[in-house]
Amino acid sequence: MSKLIIPDGYKSDLNLLETQKAIKLIKDFFEKNLAESLNLTRVSAPLFVESNSGLNDNLSGTEIPVHFKVRNGKSNMNLEIVHSLAKWKRNALKEYNIQVGSGIYADMDAIRACETCDNTHSFYVDQWDWEKAISEKDRNKEYLISTVKVIYNILLNTQKMLMEHYPNYKPLLSEKLNIVTTQQLEDLYPSLSPEDREREYCKNNGSMFLLGIGEKLNSGIPHDLRAPDYDDWRLNGDIIVWNPILNDALELSSMGIRVNKESLKYQLEISNTLDRLELDFHKNLLNDLYPQAIGGGIGQSRLCMFFLQKAHIGEVQSSIWPEDMIEKCKENKINLL
Repeated sequence: MSKLIIPDGYKSDLNLLETQKAIKLIKDFFEKNLAESLNLTRVSAPLFVESNSGLNDNLSGTEIPVHFKVRNGKSNMNLEIVHSLAKWKRNALKEYNIQVGSGIYADMDAIRACETCDNTHSFYVDQWDWEKAISEKDRNKEYLISTVKVIYNILLNTQKMLMEHYPNYKPLLSEKLNIVTTQQLEDLYPSLSPEDREREYCKNNGSMFLLGIGEKLNSGIPHDLRAPDYDDWRLNGDIIVWNPILNDALELSSMGIRVNKESLKYQLEISNTLDRLELDFHKNLLNDLYPQAIGGGIGQSRLCMFFLQKAHIGEVQSSIWPEDMIEKCKENKINLL
């Protein structure tokens, strides 16, 4: 049996058609407010990139992207489906000549074939990928946290919109966003796994921005693995909220201030991935061809799942699920699209 949480007595308040209308309502509202609040312009984004460009997101470094060959003249070109647009966006800032204080965002569709499907994870990933040009003096925690609070306020406004649209809507999102470092979380719950630390903290406090993901903690173990070549591990983090439907923590967004050439070389060295310096993206960064930047991804289906109080991400997105999961969901009135 695939990992699956079945909430006691679960029944969605919305049928399939009502759910589709609510998804559009949420996406339209959130996207508009995200663009206006962060001064972002929507751009078109790729579904696949060249394998040797260095533009794909390597995630934790173990996931293998879906890849294929196409003809390129008399030879073949190797392409791979994106995991996210984390690095592509920084190149796009340069190509679009985006100035400091402005940015871009895109509707990102990805395939993560190595994913393990459960209530909140799917082979198909959809998110708003955004990136903003900043100055060197803004590469600090204060700027990061101020941006995080802007995004969290958009989440709160989305919840308020739903309360006005649906008279019986019960809010789930806590008003306060707590800022917590990964080391503080390890100090609070030293005997728990990183995943259980997030769960315990959000259960007791509602929500948090978990700051500093990727580098080793005092225990000698990182809170979680993070690719070494887009986020600065000291200046990144996740927005994580408590989801009472699943009685679990739920990550809605991952974001951070991007690496400069010093932090890039440092993080590649300690992660034993210095070979990436031969890729075009990394060469361009070392040659100061990219602006300093902040950016991240916000899960579209996760956002809709959370705000519509669904038990499974498959209730708000069309994907492929293990047969045993499909049968179990049918038995428990979880209507997968």
